Amino acid sequence: MKSIVIYLKPTCPYCQRALELLNKKVNKDIFEIKIIDILQQPELRAEMIEKSGRTTVPEIFIDGQFIGGCDDLYALEEGGKLDEMLQ
Repeated sequence: MKSIVIYLKPTCPYCQRALELLNKKVNKDIFEIKIIDILQQPELRAEMIEKSGRTTVPEIFIDGQFIGGCDDLYALEEGGKLDEMLQ
């Protein structure tokens, strides 16, 4: 099974917006969405920074590939590339 990892804070509106798009687009038979709440697991914030090079949330990885944040995810959607990545 393929995976999507999203590092987020539940209070972040950009995180919620990105998660809503992923939940709408993702076929749950193909992808598992793993949510990492860095408020509940602050030790994983360092992991997020190391993997992405960024300190903001959300940070999204689709099947191991770094996508970026909410704006990056929506840019993929608008460019028609998100569906390709979720096949």
